[in-house]
Amino acid sequence: MVIKATSFFKNPTEDNVYFNDWVNRLEQLNGKKYTRIEVETSLGKTHIWGLNTEKKDCETVVIFPGARTTSLFWDLNNGLKELEQNFRIFMVDTNGLPNLSDGKTPDIKSLEYGEWASEILEKLNISKIFIAGASFGGLICMKLSIVAPEKVKAAFLLNPGCLQPFSMSFKNLYYNLLPIIFPKKKNVRTFLDKAIFCAPTHSITEQWMDMIIDYEVFALTRYKDNTQKPYFMGDELKKIKTDIYLLEGDKDMLFPYQVSIDNAKKYINSLKEIKIFENVGHGIEIFPKALQFIDEKCKEINVK
Repeated sequence: MVIKATSFFKNPTEDNVYFNDWVNRLEQLNGKKYTRIEVETSLGKTHIWGLNTEKKDCETVVIFPGARTTSLFWDLNNGLKELEQNFRIFMVDTNGLPNLSDGKTPDIKSLEYGEWASEILEKLNISKIFIAGASFGGLICMKLSIVAPEKVKAAFLLNPGCLQPFSMSFKNLYYNLLPIIFPKKKNVRTFLDKAIFCAPTHSITEQWMDMIIDYEVFALTRYKDNTQKPYFMGDELKKIKTDIYLLEGDKDMLFPYQVSIDNAKKYINSLKEIKIFENVGHGIEIFPKALQFIDEKCKEINVK
């Protein structure tokens, strides 16, 4: 695998301690412990968080996170509690994002992220799974679905970053660049309020908002992010044969929902269903009804 770029923590020892402390806080708030799994891949070490990993008779869901997040964001405020009741869950911390995985990344326009994801499934000894990805993670799901469609029962894309270019509207650029240029807590909070959430429908309590803000400030100030960003996959999407479920928030500022829907209909021949959530922003993986939809669809597919 050709390494395109390498991202890294500025002080790996100190920053790993901070990251692990953040995870410990999450576990205390959620009242649970995550299984910690490390596998060696073509991109180096990949870290995976697990729930119900010992229940090998259960169907499996594998989750890929959005940029500048950890896959544990999906379980903020016990978001995965319903999926937990019926499925084994593996939350992959994608290489090149601010987490415990190594920072090596392939060319994002190649299929190598899909090959890496397929390697992970082999290392975990799981053969047929449901996959779900938010934003950047949606692109990973599509790459895996092209490379190893036989391993995927269905893919759930949540405000994915692969169905259109990143919006260049002034409002979107302003709120996204504000915390990058001035990585202060108040600017991160503004970004989250305006671009990620959409109160009061799509919101989170203050203790959980503090967790997100702490993580984001940490990622912005302590991580040297050289990872390429998602892109519009266009005709590549026509190669996909996997059943695709598209979940969209109608207030997504980063990737406006109607454009994503139009392109999904145009390019994805195996598109099974589109679900639109009203008054929901980009951070749809932190919206209970979206996770409930995934849980219900996975159970429905298993019955067929």
